[in-house]
Amino acid sequence: MAPRLGVNIDHVATVRQARRVSEPDPIQAAVLAELGGADGITVHLRHDRRHIQDRDVEMLRQVVKTRLNLEMAATQEMVRIALTVKPTQATLVPERREELTTEGGLDVVLNSVQLRPVVKTLSEAGVEVSLFVDPDFEQMKEAHKLDARAVEINTAAYADAADSRSRDAALRRVVDAARLGRKLGLLVHAGHGLTYQNVGAVAAVPEIAELNIGHNIVARAVLVGMERAVREMREAMRAT
Repeated sequence: MAPRLGVNIDHVATVRQARRVSEPDPIQAAVLAELGGADGITVHLRHDRRHIQDRDVEMLRQVVKTRLNLEMAATQEMVRIALTVKPTQATLVPERREELTTEGGLDVVLNSVQLRPVVKTLSEAGVEVSLFVDPDFEQMKEAHKLDARAVEINTAAYADAADSRSRDAALRRVVDAARLGRKLGLLVHAGHGLTYQNVGAVAAVPEIAELNIGHNIVARAVLVGMERAVREMREAMRAT
């Protein structure tokens, strides 16, 4: 059985913000993604508001019929927003102002003292908490100790691998981390850099319950429309 597909619509908002106008509308994109078979909608509300805006998140909470996954830094500002909006899930991610996209997983081991109250506060408010981590055993163990409900394994090393040998090695790390996560009782998600061409092997890992994919789907949607782009990704996830 294929994992759930969460469609990240950040870059629909990126196109909109390039001209500071009202289109394309991420809310409409979310509706079309769900019509195409998305099991959830993911957005990253960044500190600099470079793409998704506060109003987008508020409206998505009202419109999304599946699951709303809010990617966010573990800051007081973002926790306050999450407690107000109450997304289905909050995925805590690292965030640097100069990065183009999230670079690397959250260092849960190094930041456990700061993360613990954030995980506790969100969980007690009924928000499922996921931690975006690299496929590393120590990170998985620490995520479990923090009582996170889920981890999202960073698949960037697999997606960016230059040759089959390094790609296979990176996939093995993802598989091993996913197995440990499930053994610890965590829900295991994965994402970052996944495409129609490389998603199959990750989707085939039985321990992985959810994939979050954004840029490649939005890039395809520019050419063929969001519904079709999402349907094609679901098909690619089933082709192993």
